[in-house]
Amino acid sequence: MRLTPGEHQQSYGSHVRRLLALLAIAVITGCSPQEPDVQGTEPRVRLVTTDQYINSMRYLFGAGIQIRVEFPPFERTEGLLGNSAAFAGISSSQLEQFQGAAASVASQVVDPANREFLIPCTPVDEHAADTTCAREFLSSTGRLLYRRPLTGDEVEQYVDSAAYGANTLNDFYAGLELALEGMLLSPDVMFIVDRVEPDPDNAGHLRLDAYSLASRLSYFLWNAGPDAELLDAAASGELLSEKGRARAVDRMLASPRLVDGMRAFFDDMFRFSDFKTLAKDPAIYPQFQNTTAMAAREQTLRTVINHLVTEKKGYLDLYTTRSTFMTPELATLYEIPSPPGWVPYTVPPDSQRAGLLAQISFLSLHAHPGRSSATLRGAALRETLLCQEVPPPPPDVDFSVLNNPDAHYPTQRDRVMAHLENPSCAGCHLIMDPIGLGLENFDGEGRFRLRENGALIDASGELDGIQFEDAEGLAAALRDNPALPKCLVKRLYYYSVGGPTVASNERVAFLKYVNLQFAEHEYRLHDLLRTIALSDAFSRITEPGDAEQAGPVTDSEVY
Repeated sequence: MRLTPGEHQQSYGSHVRRLLALLAIAVITGCSPQEPDVQGTEPRVRLVTTDQYINSMRYLFGAGIQIRVEFPPFERTEGLLGNSAAFAGISSSQLEQFQGAAASVASQVVDPANREFLIPCTPVDEHAADTTCAREFLSSTGRLLYRRPLTGDEVEQYVDSAAYGANTLNDFYAGLELALEGMLLSPDVMFIVDRVEPDPDNAGHLRLDAYSLASRLSYFLWNAGPDAELLDAAASGELLSEKGRARAVDRMLASPRLVDGMRAFFDDMFRFSDFKTLAKDPAIYPQFQNTTAMAAREQTLRTVINHLVTEKKGYLDLYTTRSTFMTPELATLYEIPSPPGWVPYTVPPDSQRAGLLAQISFLSLHAHPGRSSATLRGAALRETLLCQEVPPPPPDVDFSVLNNPDAHYPTQRDRVMAHLENPSCAGCHLIMDPIGLGLENFDGEGRFRLRENGALIDASGELDGIQFEDAEGLAAALRDNPALPKCLVKRLYYYSVGGPTVASNERVAFLKYVNLQFAEHEYRLHDLLRTIALSDAFSRITEPGDAEQAGPVTDSEVY
């Protein structure tokens, strides 16, 4: 079989990269690397996200439960919205949304259409209190909502509330509804609390207690609270043993719920929440509607999940794959026949649409309302996929030359070259524009084109010393960039423990270890998730201030 130049470069780069990684492993350890000793992360108290709340309610009470709630978004920290949950409080408007959601859920649970299969007992008299039945329901439900067993006092408090409501309203289920609504408004439900204990196997170290470990695992892998089986493993102490945790993690990785967890992570990492406010100029792009934006988001998430979770292929290949999915809302922009619904789709070998960068999601999200933007696309690639910070523009920058539609600048390449002629702009734009120009064959909504304003587009560029001729070459250069997998490791680890950790020599050593493991396992997501979830760095807790004493360092030692 004859390989194209792009395929040959990709294949060669893949073999070289893997050999170097394995050589590094062999030199350092002589065999598989060992996890360095770490103290862990500082304890956190995190507010649940909208998706985590919805997922937990539906797993507990069934997919038919309708929840219309949208909590205010967090600030993005270290590239992820989810990393800021530990720094968020509850405003009065957010509390109102929690209360409305709690009232709605409680009402649906006790509704005659649902109560028979959601409430495990029947009261002796529907018009009076029944503490036995109320206790059975509230204790079992509370265990899942609180992510730990309720204390005796907590159970009795909710049982008394249900009895008071039932006797006052002459309706057992109305009383139960009030008690459940109160339970759903508890801080133990709205916040994820890291509770710690001394580690008996490591003198001087702290660790998450069993129930907090169960919660950290579940929110990391499933983006929802733990199920009964995981809580059982916590209750028995099995989850705190090495073998027990491995069994639990392997079960969770094999569960269909992993799809929800990984969709949430990649949706956050790719900044797809920005699609909610994305708008295109209807005079220039009349076919780009809100349904187009949502379909573009869904196409990329389906591609990611199928590639990484279903087929268990390597992460790097996401950026050159031609396997994706298609739907009628996107077919027009891709200029192909409209399919009947979401169907698998293979991009033709002669197309420039190789990998995620050439999908409508990335192209439209990182462009202006009425035109493409090499700068926005280059900056997004650097910051989102390579974890490299791009400084903001100086406050007195002059955009008039760039925005001037004068005929002397018929193409985007001609216009952005003006950046490089301005010394105050050139430093930053040299790390963005030469990358983004590789995607100039796609306009502001992501449609392919050969010309702009009648001029033939030159889509050549450069990424960290690697020259390319077009979008396909850019995809191959990105795939072989060593910062690409390291960025995912960094993002995923911070996400797993609820936010960034203080820079230290220990953290650097741990991230290096995870990167080597990731390479050794051919960049498969399942293996990366397992490495992180089973690590001491995931479950150990350090006292605030200890990490700073370890000696501050920068990520440049890893990246």
